[in-house]
Amino acid sequence: MTINDTTASILEEIDQKFQQINQKTETHLEGLLWSKPITYWDYIQTDALLNLQIQRTTLPDEMVFIMYHQVNELLFKMILWEMHQISYAENLTTDFFTERLMRISRYFDMLTTSFDIMGDGIEVEQYMKFRNTLTPASGFQSAQYRMIEIASTDLINLIDYRFRSTIDRNTPYEHALDHMYWQAAGKDHQTGEKSYLLLEFERKYKASFITQMKEYNTINLWQKFKQLPDSDRENEALIKAMRHYDHTVNVIWVMGHLNAARKYIDNGKGDGEATGGSDWKKYMHPKYQRRIFFPELWSEEELANWGVEI
Repeated sequence: MTINDTTASILEEIDQKFQQINQKTETHLEGLLWSKPITYWDYIQTDALLNLQIQRTTLPDEMVFIMYHQVNELLFKMILWEMHQISYAENLTTDFFTERLMRISRYFDMLTTSFDIMGDGIEVEQYMKFRNTLTPASGFQSAQYRMIEIASTDLINLIDYRFRSTIDRNTPYEHALDHMYWQAAGKDHQTGEKSYLLLEFERKYKASFITQMKEYNTINLWQKFKQLPDSDRENEALIKAMRHYDHTVNVIWVMGHLNAARKYIDNGKGDGEATGGSDWKKYMHPKYQRRIFFPELWSEEELANWGVEI
């Protein structure tokens, strides 16, 4: 039996790989004799993926609603994956930073343009029927989206603007979490009591949020930008990518979401309330909460008119 040079070189590299982890190369090679070739459906786990859509009603458009939101969550996971690469890059370059930011922005572009699926692809009449079976669940309870926000910027930029003057980097994480801008959407404005929507959300994810806050305190996107050399922080392509990401997430995508919600929630055929009972208009509109990840990259005029032009 003869082995060509290419095969011999590959086998040598495989042997080196397994030696480094104190494994027997021949054992792993023999295992290949009995392994099955990979198929598309096994690799993508198609069967498992397509069995995750469980309707609560018999209305056909509910299936569209479920799948649409599952696609959103998959895109959120892709975004978090890219953010992790930036935050944990040991020798971060402006090219790598810029390229990954533009990837993330393209994912949000997909999310933004996909609202037509909701706006034009689900009958209002059907939605008004199946939405009541979803109460008190709400898209407000997307934990991955909160984690994207936490990994993007310093916590102060996510704090409800009414409390920002009382919070700094030494504030306990739990206290900061309790004053995030989105908390207002889950509290009774008169009593300050948390709704069932918010209580259940925190019961499920509070520990994960605090872990995320600690992890990204010094390695969020803004901190990674500030840690770059002075010349890199002046890189025009990177600054443009930072601004594009900020505006895409906090204005364009948010307004796309808000406009879709207006069609279904504020259509005159219901009570105008979100399924979770949140004050969705003021919670979502960027001109109210002024969600801005990188305020130092915007002019005073741009900050003053944030979200107003939409």
